[in-house]
Amino acid sequence: MQADSAVNPHPIKHESSPLVRVALLAYTFLIVYASWFPFTGWRDLGASPLAYLSAPLPRYWTLFDVSINVIGYVPLGILLVLAGYPWLARFWAATFALVIGVFVSGSMEAVQTYLPTRVASNLDFITNCAGVAIGIIVGCVLTPWLLERDLLEKIRVRWFVPNISNGLIIVALWPLAQIYPQAYMLGLGQIVPTLSNWLNDYFDIPIDLGALIRQGTELTIEQYWLSETMITCCGLIGAVLILLCLLQAKAPKARLITFLIFVNLAVKSLAAALLFSPENAYAWVTPGAQAGLLLGCLMLYGLAFTTPRAQRHLAILMLGISLVVVNFVPSNPYFTDTLSTWVQGKFLNFNGAAQFLCLAWPWIAIWFLLHYTPAKTSSRQ
Repeated sequence: MQADSAVNPHPIKHESSPLVRVALLAYTFLIVYASWFPFTGWRDLGASPLAYLSAPLPRYWTLFDVSINVIGYVPLGILLVLAGYPWLARFWAATFALVIGVFVSGSMEAVQTYLPTRVASNLDFITNCAGVAIGIIVGCVLTPWLLERDLLEKIRVRWFVPNISNGLIIVALWPLAQIYPQAYMLGLGQIVPTLSNWLNDYFDIPIDLGALIRQGTELTIEQYWLSETMITCCGLIGAVLILLCLLQAKAPKARLITFLIFVNLAVKSLAAALLFSPENAYAWVTPGAQAGLLLGCLMLYGLAFTTPRAQRHLAILMLGISLVVVNFVPSNPYFTDTLSTWVQGKFLNFNGAAQFLCLAWPWIAIWFLLHYTPAKTSSRQ
């Protein structure tokens, strides 16, 4: 046994990953939803669903559209390769993934023939298949590291405290909560306007809970900026502190925090570009948002060295402050004017689910923090 250990310090595992298969199913559903939404107005024009394959290439397209089609299918190719492990050898896993990926992309375009709001496109089909191919290459490279040598399990044990699945899910949902447009950067949990609309519909009379709370208070431009600075700063600190609560002392905290913030801002920009137009990808970069991000990062530099207990309590406090301010301050009229000029795009159609996540995330995060029992490990003492 010692000789075998010396020859092969990284023993090969031959176990499938249930997480990968669940992720593949969820991502396939995501592709179907995004490709066929709103699932209404089906009609048959008499054209073959495969006619788009032999049609001329579209004359008008943008690099942005092509990039999105490629990037959107890269994760599918990766997950298809990983899902085939260990039943398929690398060549057959790549072949299997390519066949399934081409079939999925072709099916999405073919069905769009019967949707009035969609146009089947051979360019979309080609770029989607290119994304699958890129994902297959990446998946073949990652398989030995992620699955055979169990790198993910080693990272989980070395970087994170035990039993942190719920916490990691909440942290992972934070960037996704940015998809729905918000009046203030990181201004999640603004439920007062939504409650007002529900009451309006139920009682059939105009009800503005925000006006009742503010009692006619009017804000200046500087006060709107200051409010956004506070909301952004508190929202950033609260979310990042949740991640810090879950980390071991030996974890690369600075890199993980930087990665989380980068992903969050990237999703924010991409969602704005997709839901509206590419020119508005960075419409969220306001003076208040910039000041809030800078102030939040400076405060996190010091808070990263506090105890997990203090980090948990501070996360609750910061998220609570953000909720109070974002529900007390009226929506920025300058943001509303900008929003009214945007033209919605065709790629993401998850407004309902995105709005729910945007409203619910801070409340769910606070509930988790209040009920979270930190694991007692020697590395965190």
